[in-house]
This record gives sequence, structure tokens and C-alpha cells, in this order.
Amino acid sequence: MIVIDARGWEPPRPFEAVMEALCDLPPGERIRLILEREPFPLYRVLERNGYAYYATACEDGRYEIDICEREAPPAE
Repeated sequence: MIVIDARGWEPPRPFEAVMEALCDLPPGERIRLILEREPFPLYRVLERNGYAYYATACEDGRYEIDICEREAPPAE
């Protein structure tokens, strides 16, 4: 798993770091992005480009977002 701890980073740096990491993401691997806010613009880009994300709000105010390739639907 690639971990990007972007707490304290100003936009667009977290977005750019995720986009760069996606270019090198091996099949079946994940990226974990750690932020102190939800990255709604990133979610839209991920959805449009075939990625899934799973966001968890933690008690200390941070968000952990796991990003991976979206599995293709089964062939009919």
C-alpha cells in the first residue's frame, strides 16, 4: 500500500500526489490518502477514471481514503 500523509498540505498538492501515485500503482494495490478534510473534487475525478475509494472519518478529525482500481462488472 502506498501511503500519502497529506495532513497540512495546501491544495492542490494532495490531489497532485494522488494523481502521480496512480500512474505508478501496480495492479491490485491501493493508495491510502490521509487528510484533515474530505477531498470531494478528488472523488469526482477518481469515479470518472475507473477508481473506487473508501473514506473513513476518524475520531481525531482526519480522513483516511483508500483508493484502488474499480473492478470491471462481470461479462454477461
